[in-house]
Amino acid sequence: MKSIICSCFLILIQFKTYAQLFKSNQDSLRGTITSERIWWDVKKYELEIEPTISKQKIIGKNIITFFTLSHGKSMQIDLQEPMEIDSINFSEEKTELTRNGNLYYVSFENELIADKIYSITIYFSGKPRKAVNAPWDGGWIWTKDSKGNPWVTVACQGLGASSWYPCKDHQSDEPDQGATIAVKVPNNLVAVSNGRFIGKKENSKNKTTFYWEVKNPINSYNIVPYIGKYVHWSDLYYGEKGTLSLDYWVLEKNLDKSKNQFLQVKSMLACFENWFGAYPFYEDGYKLVESPHLGMEHQSAIAYGNKFKNGYEGNDISRTGNGDKWDFIIVHESGHEWFGNSITSYDIADMWIHEAFTSYSEVLYTEYLFGKEAGDKYVQGIRARINNDIPIIGKYGLNKEGSGDMYFKGSNLIHMIRQLINNDEKFKSLLLSINKKYFHKTLTSQQLEKYIIDLTGLPLQKVFDQYLRTTQIPILEYKKVNNEIEYRWVNCVDGFELKFKLQNGKWFECSTDWKKTDALFSDFIIDSNFYVRINKVE
Repeated sequence: MKSIICSCFLILIQFKTYAQLFKSNQDSLRGTITSERIWWDVKKYELEIEPTISKQKIIGKNIITFFTLSHGKSMQIDLQEPMEIDSINFSEEKTELTRNGNLYYVSFENELIADKIYSITIYFSGKPRKAVNAPWDGGWIWTKDSKGNPWVTVACQGLGASSWYPCKDHQSDEPDQGATIAVKVPNNLVAVSNGRFIGKKENSKNKTTFYWEVKNPINSYNIVPYIGKYVHWSDLYYGEKGTLSLDYWVLEKNLDKSKNQFLQVKSMLACFENWFGAYPFYEDGYKLVESPHLGMEHQSAIAYGNKFKNGYEGNDISRTGNGDKWDFIIVHESGHEWFGNSITSYDIADMWIHEAFTSYSEVLYTEYLFGKEAGDKYVQGIRARINNDIPIIGKYGLNKEGSGDMYFKGSNLIHMIRQLINNDEKFKSLLLSINKKYFHKTLTSQQLEKYIIDLTGLPLQKVFDQYLRTTQIPILEYKKVNNEIEYRWVNCVDGFELKFKLQNGKWFECSTDWKKTDALFSDFIIDSNFYVRINKVE
């Protein structure tokens, strides 16, 4: 009996080990530019889907137009289980299809030659993963509105677009020529998606297909349908690049609420265009779509579920009295149009680029409405939400994000850089320059760090290392020696340097070596805009 139990235990251990290795392998294949990915570049997605709402299933096809960067014979297509590729069509030539967990390999009979445009049509179907707690635990959301009408959408950031349609599911490769999205739904419903509405077609069996088109590059996870009993109203914003269309799709019962709440959009756009430059997607318009979940930065079709309240579902996340005077979801998710959608991290490990700058957009909007002191208090207030659990930068090549501190800690890092620049016009110039340099591009954290260092001339590398790659918060140690104060940084990376300012306005250079000053001991109080700790020692 013991030997049987022992054998079963060993089999269980082996199975768990295999499962862990399989998952690790799948993460690597998903998060890495493999040899089956590197040779082709996505140019366009042409996506058509038909959900069967009662069964929570979808069928569809995706025409992927791609450019060959080099010769290639095997292509990796991502589509997560339990979704399946039913068939593929490639210029009537024979192809072979094999599956490895959450991805497929398409093997072409003849090698595709470099520097050419090709298209492949992929037919797919299945019951996509259902969201458990959207948008944080993503997937399809199958629900009903208060009148019992179907209300359906998707939120899949992190989980990935391949959770429901076949694509090249890596942030480094967006379709350069955009996408088209066609959604077939029952006649009593409306389907909204990214970009501009280009028409609809009534089909047999009481179905209507709604057609949408995106002109600009777009992250694969941003491409989503919204299906519901929607009504529409529109407005215009006269901005940096001319006239921008503003479109709003909400449930009928919320039409009047939306017309009041969404008035904030114009002042938000004015603020962000001032600090970041022109809205990045004039060709595709700006759109808010009411959603059954809190929100998501779906490019040119932002998911809005904040219940038409100011703050974060009515709450001030900064606890300063400033964060409940504007709508958090409108401001935060719209900020992502610049940082996340226009400027995109090459690897998901560098998602701080999206979230830190977007969280700082909240600070800038607070300042825009209520003045600089209010903005300062807001960014100081959100520090209470920092956990310092794991580093902000995640693990590369594994589709692995870092700490959620990328929001609040990242915002405070940017605020400190602003203090160090010590000139708001130069700080604005930095933000404008970043948006111009990396407009509609992907980049790494290292690239952005170097660009900021080169542009500002500040010695920031160790500062970036400290706040992005460790969980340690620098501590300013100081003590009184005779009639002088000695001070230094501790709890920090080797070679750390950070100039700081006292509340009285005096600046001090500081490193991990003791320095001296004849400043008054009672005046040695650090400016609250620096996210550091201070410790008096004997």
